Amino acid sequence: MAEIDTGKPHSARFWNYFVGGKDNYEVDRQIGDEIKAIFPGLVDVALTSRHFLGRAVRSLVAEQGVRQFLDIGTGLPTADNTHEVAQRAAPECRIVYVDNDPLVLTHARALLVSTPEGVTDYLDANLYEPDAVLAGAARTLDFDRPVGLMLLNVLGHVADYEEARALVSRFVDALPSGSYLVISDCTATSEGMIAASKAYNASGAVPYYVRSVEEVAGYFDGLEFLDPGFVQVTQWWPEQGDAVGSGVSVDAYAGVARKP
Repeated sequence: MAEIDTGKPHSARFWNYFVGGKDNYEVDRQIGDEIKAIFPGLVDVALTSRHFLGRAVRSLVAEQGVRQFLDIGTGLPTADNTHEVAQRAAPECRIVYVDNDPLVLTHARALLVSTPEGVTDYLDANLYEPDAVLAGAARTLDFDRPVGLMLLNVLGHVADYEEARALVSRFVDALPSGSYLVISDCTATSEGMIAASKAYNASGAVPYYVRSVEEVAGYFDGLEFLDPGFVQVTQWWPEQGDAVGSGVSVDAYAGVARKP
């Protein structure tokens, strides 16, 4: 715990505050409140992105038969984490979470508990080191069988867009045919979101860069989108009971695509 820096905001704790969690510090709540004043819509982005995770995982398990997931940049555990959604539908699912924040690591080891039939593992590793991530994940996942690769609201931390694309490609290239890429991300589709991003990046936190819809869609090049394609997170098969209705426009897009 001594490694945890409580003097600067952290994206996992900041996002945890926005989705109603308690695993955050005053510095995270302070910048969170400042950004809410600038752009209240970011709360909707956080909530709808979380609901998208559940819908995407349920779809891959129930409709596509996926039983393995690699969730990179998982953030702090809340309700309906990837393994909970997947193993509720198919208890034998195997999930590897990847993050490198000490607070996330502490909570993950305590809370990310698997069903007896499946496996849930946590890998202390970095998005920027795909070879290390893949080698560690291979201890739990069978890379001869389809894998659901989850990159949710994490790629904006990569300052250079081409580097972000190269990282996605490296991970996708390591997966077998029939695997799926799942991405959701904030998009620079309103002045409010752009202003919120600038305020967050000025706070001392590790910066997060919002990109155009076309840039985020570019991560999926060469893959085959599942219906309904690349859309606002509220439009990806919305369900009754979602925190924000499907008619609400949000500055976040998402998609699920299959590797041929």
